[in-house]
Amino acid sequence: MPSVLLLNPNTNTQTTQMMVQLVQAQLPAGFAVHGITATQGVPMITNAAQLAVAAQQVVDCWQRAQHTGPWHGVVLACFADPALHWLRSATGVPTAGIGEAAMRTASRSGQPFGIATTTPDLDAAMHAQAQQLGLGQLYTGARYTQGNPLQLVANASALQQQLHHVVRQCVDADGARSVVIGGGPLGQAAHALARSMDVPLIAPLDAAAQWLQQALSPHAH
Repeated sequence: MPSVLLLNPNTNTQTTQMMVQLVQAQLPAGFAVHGITATQGVPMITNAAQLAVAAQQVVDCWQRAQHTGPWHGVVLACFADPALHWLRSATGVPTAGIGEAAMRTASRSGQPFGIATTTPDLDAAMHAQAQQLGLGQLYTGARYTQGNPLQLVANASALQQQLHHVVRQCVDADGARSVVIGGGPLGQAAHALARSMDVPLIAPLDAAAQWLQQALSPHAH
């Protein structure tokens, strides 16, 4: 049975549990997803300084997780993919960053894509991410919800309403043909929104799970 580690570099254990459930639901029977949560940092990463702490927590989480392995695959469940290259090298197993997986999924059609999310202070990090993946020409930019991201994520209906609005901005103002819902904590909102939008939405946790399933298909069979 392939064991998958979901590594959450923020400190919110409820978010970890929610993300584990979403990834587990995307994988076939026989996969087992287990979560590990950062012990230092913040409950939701919203700026570059917090992202730097999160990168250190990726290292710490992996060191702790080695005592409970072995792991056949890893999901780094932070949209900015902190320390992803280090993690891939350290684990030696298929490792999906949810931001990378989502952007690659969005770009498959060759059509422009945007990002709808809650964290304007990470705009530069997301732009750099798209450039590093060679997707800068397809990336139409990010649009952001209003107000405090932590408070918004705690209010499911307000979050969906605001994300609906910024998805429309991505499409109508920026020319995106698909939109990534940028963030692991937004996973449930991404699923709910997908049922009401007429534009393809990419949920990063789903994209990571699908990538991992393909990478681990010899184990799955």
